[in-house]
Amino acid sequence: MSILNQKTIKQKISLSGVGIHTGQKVNLNILPANENTGIIFKRSDIEYNNIVVPNFKNVSDTTLCTTISNEYGVKVSTIEHLMGAFYGLGVDNAIVELDAQEVPIVDGSAKIFVEEIKKVGFSFNETPIKIIKIENHIELEDGEKKISISKSNVTSEIDFEIKYDNKVINNQRNKINIFEEDLSDIFSSRTFCLYEDIEAIKKVGLAKGGSLENAIVVKDNDILNKDGLRNPKEFVNHKILDCIGDLFTSGYRIIGSIKCSQGGHYLTNKILRKVFNDNKNFSIIEIQERNLPHTLINKSLLRAIA
Repeated sequence: MSILNQKTIKQKISLSGVGIHTGQKVNLNILPANENTGIIFKRSDIEYNNIVVPNFKNVSDTTLCTTISNEYGVKVSTIEHLMGAFYGLGVDNAIVELDAQEVPIVDGSAKIFVEEIKKVGFSFNETPIKIIKIENHIELEDGEKKISISKSNVTSEIDFEIKYDNKVINNQRNKINIFEEDLSDIFSSRTFCLYEDIEAIKKVGLAKGGSLENAIVVKDNDILNKDGLRNPKEFVNHKILDCIGDLFTSGYRIIGSIKCSQGGHYLTNKILRKVFNDNKNFSIIEIQERNLPHTLINKSLLRAIA
């Protein structure tokens, strides 16, 4: 079966952990889903109105994570690492059940999600995938923070840079192609913070479940985690993971080129809102030829459906 057909997981995945911000224990199940279901979150601890769709319009908070809400005020938070795993592995359809508000942080990255998904494998169906193709250049600025998204014929690129005064983190930049490159370093890169920021974060009621088991903590010139970094660009690579996960709130994978400097959840959500505010900025396309890799997708092989 072609990689250009929609896919889900072969069987149920179950994980338990803690929410990094709420500190609450949570049990999570990822279930196979039919074609055109998309990704759906379901709060099993709530009896009614418990479905929350990870759409950019439903993003209700971007403070240190991405939180989505439905019209009844039911929330699911810290969805970005799991959504990044789905996007990077090409999982089009899945139902995510959880019995608390926050997706478990596990090790602070998408690594465990990816491993569990690969362990059960994928199930394909006969329905071709749909992809969003960016048609215009759009950019936003928020002080020194910048983000842009541009047209690309065949790729899904992210060029990301971070700038910190801290000598350990310093300035880092990386550019990746989601469709073509090995994303192992991206998936395994953990969330991070400065030691001096922890008290302020906890004062606003966040990071109640944070620890050296699920986050990199940098104090002055030292990394407090005993095993150090997993890869030389782990800081910026984690920001790329967040960006990938947030981009999947568009509903589909994106053919386009994203460039971001010092951004985060807020800017990614804001540019998605701007893109979809005007139908001229994008096309939703369906693959007609099902046996070609992403690198050979071009306009002659695509049929606009919206």
